[in-house]
Amino acid sequence: MNIGLLGFGVVGGGVWELAADRQDVNVKRVLLRRPKDGLPAAVTTMDINDILCDDTIDTVVEVMGGLHPAYEYVTAAMERGKHVVTANKALVAAYYRELTALAREKGVALRCTAAVGGGIPWLVNLSRVKRLDTVCEVGGIMNGTTNFIMDAMHKSPVSFADILKEAQALGYAEADPSADIDGDDIRRKLCISANIAFDAALEEKAIPTFGIRTVTAADIAAFKSHGFACKLLARAESAQGGVCAYVEPALVGADDLEAAVPANFNLITYEAEKLGRQSFYGQGAGRFPTASNVVQDCLTVLSGKRGFYTDKAAPAALVGGEAHPYYVRTASPDDFLRAHTAETWENGAVVTGAVDVCEMLAWAKAQRDKDPAVFIAGIR
Repeated sequence: MNIGLLGFGVVGGGVWELAADRQDVNVKRVLLRRPKDGLPAAVTTMDINDILCDDTIDTVVEVMGGLHPAYEYVTAAMERGKHVVTANKALVAAYYRELTALAREKGVALRCTAAVGGGIPWLVNLSRVKRLDTVCEVGGIMNGTTNFIMDAMHKSPVSFADILKEAQALGYAEADPSADIDGDDIRRKLCISANIAFDAALEEKAIPTFGIRTVTAADIAAFKSHGFACKLLARAESAQGGVCAYVEPALVGADDLEAAVPANFNLITYEAEKLGRQSFYGQGAGRFPTASNVVQDCLTVLSGKRGFYTDKAAPAALVGGEAHPYYVRTASPDDFLRAHTAETWENGAVVTGAVDVCEMLAWAKAQRDKDPAVFIAGIR
């Protein structure tokens, strides 16, 4: 297999190193945005056409990130009959129907195992269980940055701002952490997972999402005093008329499996009708964890696998239907919140009765305009 590698950052460098140890995978060209030391000059290029027009390159590995020009590059590669392996969750979530349809039309492989869970073999096992069973639910802890923050805040009374700075210093969070702490990253991963699990084609940005940006040390202390731990969780389940999917902070029992997930680790779970619940635990990001799944995808393509993880991608409506209590802290309670309040905690926050998830997340989104510091968490 001859690879055209698009991008040579943290993950791209890992792919280069792992491929160098193998005889059956050869990185023939590397697309760079600017010259880079440490790579043979004959291998590097800043012109995508050097890869697209090289008929000896059969697989394009995209690890440059972002939507553009990544979308144009991978679609051009598939149009020319090249297989595509990507770790780009934003790309796959945003253009899911277009990319999967093009892969089917051209008879090429499209693999993105590293896009969800980093080094965890989540998507391959999700597609595997579907051969014999029906998946009812997917979700869990799917973002290492937010889990690192929440875990640290539970272990010591540090502020959100201070632990975010530490996460950035350790390389767990980007200089602009918005995609992680506002839930965009985990929403993209949930969208891809739900699409594969339910043969759907969800509109990623329509999935209701609330992040952890406004959580405080006082919130965490209140959770602990009531026997809870807080995690940013994603969940999607097959429902009548479509798919119920959402991302929100959630309070889980201190003895629950999710509560024990430390640092920047992930815990992703599916539930199937016959098999029941199975969870996958591991590093959700990083140089070699992510690069490992990229190269594993290349080996899958080399073995003859074509297409995507599922052959179906029917448009599916996002529906409500799930309801549970919520912890809500806001300085501007309104009639909606007062109507649903079941109790008040010592810190002044309230706990509601069971509220429809979509309704509650829509309220929280609107409430930010009146109270930017509002924080909510579903109680599982």
